Amino acid sequence: SGLAQTASGPDSSPADMQNVDGTNVDLYIPRKCSWTNRLITAKDHAAVQINVGDVDAATGRYAGTFRTFALCGYVRQKGEADQALNTLIARSDAAVAEA
Repeated sequence: SGLAQTASGPDSSPADMQNVDGTNVDLYIPRKCSWTNRLITAKDHAAVQINVGDVDAATGRYAGTFRTFALCGYVRQKGEADQALNTLIARSDAAVAEA
């Protein structure tokens, strides 16, 4: 039916569903928290995903691109979401400046 289970090494799970073109066709792909690297489960209704727009340094206008950050409900419950997002954005900006 055009689907093939592939396992390319000892680290990959045998349940990686890909079609013949190599496109991932899994029904659910869990996200990871950008701050704690915890898996964000389907039942974590407090989790958020935030797109932060890139700004042109010369004009101060939106450049049409963005970076995505995911925060799990645990971080938000502890009241650390604002600090986490600020730090993640600062690290991301530093990485972009180095490149």
